[in-house]
Amino acid sequence: MKVFGICGSPRLSTTDYVVRNALDKLNNNGFETTLFSCAGKAIKPCMHCDFCLENKKCIIEDDMVDVYENLQDADGIILATPVQSGGISSNLSAIMDRTRALEAIDYNLLRGKIGMSIAVGGDRTGGQDFAHLKNITYFMIHGIIPVSGGPFGSNLGASFWSQDSLDDIKKDEYGMESLDRTLTEFEKFLKKYI
Repeated sequence: MKVFGICGSPRLSTTDYVVRNALDKLNNNGFETTLFSCAGKAIKPCMHCDFCLENKKCIIEDDMVDVYENLQDADGIILATPVQSGGISSNLSAIMDRTRALEAIDYNLLRGKIGMSIAVGGDRTGGQDFAHLKNITYFMIHGIIPVSGGPFGSNLGASFWSQDSLDDIKKDEYGMESLDRTLTEFEKFLKKYI
């Protein structure tokens, strides 16, 4: 089974560290994984011009081509975002909006895939839940089945407190526990429904 991870951070730092950790764990359990990092990539915002409705592709030609291909091939999707202004990053928001072009090809293209959310905040309660809710809303709109880590500490997904430091996120044991719980449920759903 294939899992596609999207790191919505513009930097190769804390969020990148966490999503790579998640994908490594999935690799060790026999999943084929691919990572798309927004760092250094050009992703323009959706213009909502409706070009895709008639032409079955986006009018904008940029690094979204990799995202389109990998979203179609994936059985599972991980959305990882740093918390910015109490929600997801603008990079991840642009990706979400631009997947409208996939829906224009086939309304059911993403339907039935399994999705999980990772949110990394500079503060312990810096907006991780709001970021998860945006990711989960995206999953639901596109027919992707959202998975949480369960009702004890990972209610909406894996939540981290980075303190804006790569060294500190590596010490966030509670965050890693939330990641492990969420990955366990993610794997169960992939094996049961895919």
